[in-house]
Amino acid sequence: MNILIGLITGMISGATPILLAALGGTLTFYAGIFNIAMEGMMLMAAFFAVLGSFALHSWVLGLLFAVGGSMILALIFIFFSVVLDTDEFVTGIALNLFALGSTTYLLRQIFKVKGVFTSKAIVSVPNIRIPLIDKIPFLGPIVSGRNLIVYLAVLATILCWYLVFRTRFGLRLRAAGYNSNSLDSSGVRASRMRILSLLICAVFCGLAGTYLSLGYVTLFAENMTAGRGWISLAAIILVDGHPYGIALISLLFGFFDGLGLFLQSYGVSSQFTSMVPYIATLGALYVYARRNRERERNRL
Repeated sequence: MNILIGLITGMISGATPILLAALGGTLTFYAGIFNIAMEGMMLMAAFFAVLGSFALHSWVLGLLFAVGGSMILALIFIFFSVVLDTDEFVTGIALNLFALGSTTYLLRQIFKVKGVFTSKAIVSVPNIRIPLIDKIPFLGPIVSGRNLIVYLAVLATILCWYLVFRTRFGLRLRAAGYNSNSLDSSGVRASRMRILSLLICAVFCGLAGTYLSLGYVTLFAENMTAGRGWISLAAIILVDGHPYGIALISLLFGFFDGLGLFLQSYGVSSQFTSMVPYIATLGALYVYARRNRERERNRL
């Protein structure tokens, strides 16, 4: 029983940053932007979350710092991809490399360390215990006592679905991606919707990065996102950007992430177990590609 609870809680923890980043990427996906800079946004957010929490002794201010760090990359992305109309793939890759290099440089210049920075002065995001539920056998340890950002991720999934499919903003957002000329002719600029989607995406990536450095662990490590932004992108592709589908795919990837950590306790090499979530990603993309090919054949 304890092993099962451990796997489920590990799955939830592993899924949370992927889910949050993917929800932000969903908004840009519907707006017609394939945002591959989510990896860099998460990494910048993770660094600035630790910086703000350490310097100001507050996880709330650390969270605000994280959103600000993610927003910096979003503004750069907006300037090049939306304003100057440069290739979004090239821009996204450049921003990911910029985030990796800049956070490594700042880590060594500000904290005077290489690799990992940790300190007792870093204030982590608190865990929330839910009264009554935490006393229920099996369900209590899973639902109650999770990090605050985990609960925010659940609310964000519902909010994102409602925003995209039940509001005027969501209708305009999808129109920006499906038929931007028609949206422009209605008096709403498609570029404005793309800018808004990138800014909201930065907020979600800010939450994801904060969870990595102030929730999942309480430290900052070089390249600590470890490809989670790319997995988030794969999740968006697999379900065509549907928020509820993204939640399920994120839990699947989170399960394999938790499974990798679980296997380490049985002596399996950490180098191998760290590969497990990415092997699962490749397998999911393979299934997705085969499914699309079969659909195309049936249409013919």
